[in-house]
Amino acid sequence: MPALSFVSTFLLVLAAAPATAHDLSGVLNSTWSYDPWLLTPLYVVGISFYVGTQRIWQTAGFGHGVQVRQVAAFWTGWLVLGLAITSPLHWLGERLFSAHMIEHELMMMVSAPLMAYARINGAMLWSLPRGWRPAAGRVLTSGVIGACWCAISHPVTATALHGLALWLWHALPFYRLALENVAAHRLQHITFFLTALLFWWVLFYGRGTGRSMRIRDGISVACLFVTVLHSGLLGALLTLSPRVWFPQQGLLAADFGLTPLEDQQLAGLVMWIPMGTLYTCAGLFFAHRWLSRSSRTAAARLSGTGTLVQ
Repeated sequence: MPALSFVSTFLLVLAAAPATAHDLSGVLNSTWSYDPWLLTPLYVVGISFYVGTQRIWQTAGFGHGVQVRQVAAFWTGWLVLGLAITSPLHWLGERLFSAHMIEHELMMMVSAPLMAYARINGAMLWSLPRGWRPAAGRVLTSGVIGACWCAISHPVTATALHGLALWLWHALPFYRLALENVAAHRLQHITFFLTALLFWWVLFYGRGTGRSMRIRDGISVACLFVTVLHSGLLGALLTLSPRVWFPQQGLLAADFGLTPLEDQQLAGLVMWIPMGTLYTCAGLFFAHRWLSRSSRTAAARLSGTGTLVQ
């Protein structure tokens, strides 16, 4: 069976000794990839979050300012992201469309929501020297940067950007460019992750209070529903298509016991079923949050007017 063959091959790759591979950095001839253009920002973010968290806890006390569960979420997401872009999965993704899809799903559906939940912006700001923080805060919340952030931090805008990145990089010219050009491949990874990080951050912590926050929660649920539909459509098109969309991606599929079309079908199923399931679960979570806030607000209003709540 193709799926069984793929899983068996992947397990063999994980245990393989160094072998000839397409390594983006060109540093090591092995199944592990070490691309400084991707790893440098990853390490900078990790170090900054650690330093910022320690400074916040030294000031506010352990577990205050940044919750322990947020720290755990950040480092779990950080580790998943690091493994996605360095482990043999990345090496395999250079050869199989299905493995490439798994790599991107880990970035967008596991790492991004975990790191968004960690709310890294506060710790990152505290990682700066004390005298720099007020100026950095003003720069980020005013002027052109503040206006841009205000524009993209709405659920509808974040959803549109995330969806645009997903569809754009699966358009034939751009996907081919990512396969042939190292810089474009890096940009593909960065775009997928950053738009997903923005999307999940806005869903978790979109600005607003009271009625506006409840409205935003409702919009967030609708945005997740739209995301389930369009990502599921793309996955279904990949799965059910009778032709190979990206011939260059499937040139080595036979080496892993798959035809290029079977490899594409597996990739489409990964996007269609697991990704759709995770988005649906997230939608149920945010719907529960929305309804819970609405219920608490209604109960508070009734209590404030002296009405007996049965």
